[in-house]
Amino acid sequence: MANQYEVKLDSFEGPLDLLLHLINKYEIDIYDIPVAEITSQYMVYIHTMQQLELNIASEYLVMAATLLEIKSKVLLPNPSIEVDEEYEEDPREELMRRLIEYRKYKEAAEQLKEREMERSHIHTRAPVPLEKPKGVTVPEGTASVYDMLNAMAKVLERRKWNQPMETSIQRREIPIKERMDAILLQLQESDQGISFYQLFPENTKSYVVATFIAVLELMKDNKIHCIQEKQFDDLMVYQA
Repeated sequence: MANQYEVKLDSFEGPLDLLLHLINKYEIDIYDIPVAEITSQYMVYIHTMQQLELNIASEYLVMAATLLEIKSKVLLPNPSIEVDEEYEEDPREELMRRLIEYRKYKEAAEQLKEREMERSHIHTRAPVPLEKPKGVTVPEGTASVYDMLNAMAKVLERRKWNQPMETSIQRREIPIKERMDAILLQLQESDQGISFYQLFPENTKSYVVATFIAVLELMKDNKIHCIQEKQFDDLMVYQA
């Protein structure tokens, strides 16, 4: 079931993309990366994906090992180094260079995408009748897959605090389609949307994993919107 599901959305592009997201989210200076903090936040995402039994590309694990190595070098400097010895490169510099280079490519790709969208609007077409929008008006701040994983980490933490997740009982296979239909029905009964946390009334691992995957599928199909109006706010889920 879920252990064969690969998380792959447009905004989930690799470990450097995740690190850049964390740098932007926590307003970190890319030229002076607090490696302990960034490593801690990065590992939250890795551990969350592992708990959800999602496939993790090896590159994410390699980056995790790299961050831990850099962290150990920064926090535990070699006492044998003397002042008059040759300059030793900051262990963060290679990572910094890779992130800056990646950011350049990402910004260039976004500019090309914007130009493509602008050109697509040049050609005219026959007028079409406008339909009256249904349901609530979706505010700006659509959540990325990173926000989804971060919200999922909070759900797992809350569930662990309130009641340990059931993992020793017989595993119950829950069809993803079943959870997708249930989520849509739940949203139809709420005019103002629901919090992401409300989607997880059961505490079994199979239920939690199936629900998270169902949410991703519904987002990918543009049937729901997950909104985070402000940084660090709880996610709200709306029917599209």
